[in-house]
Amino acid sequence: MFLQSSIYIVFALLLIVSALLLLVVLMQRPKQEGLGAAFGAQMTDQAFGAQTTDVLKKGTVFFGTLFMILCFVLAVLMNAQYKRSHPTDLTDGKASAPTTQQPASPAPAQPDSLPPAPTSGAPEPAEAPAEAQ
Repeated sequence: MFLQSSIYIVFALLLIVSALLLLVVLMQRPKQEGLGAAFGAQMTDQAFGAQTTDVLKKGTVFFGTLFMILCFVLAVLMNAQYKRSHPTDLTDGKASAPTTQQPASPAPAQPDSLPPAPTSGAPEPAEAPAEAQ
């Protein structure tokens, strides 16, 4: 239960960090004044000061690093959950639970239409056909 709830928490944090990283990247002013100017680069300069680009670059590095760490943690947690629900060890090819041997199956039954096999090593004499009288 702890593992499942921690997966949900890390996933929620990952969604929040992804949204913040997207916003920080879109607010940056590119060198050619392209998409950053369309999203209000002038407004960020007025609201946060002239050094906004330095803050946004640091924010991008911070949120990008946090995004990578959360992705790694989520992958480790999901792997642990998978191994808990599927106990087969994939590295050895052996099951972790002990296997039981099944008893040998009996020989298949012979059909009734065939005559029984001779028990001695000598062949049986052939019967002579009955003569018509």
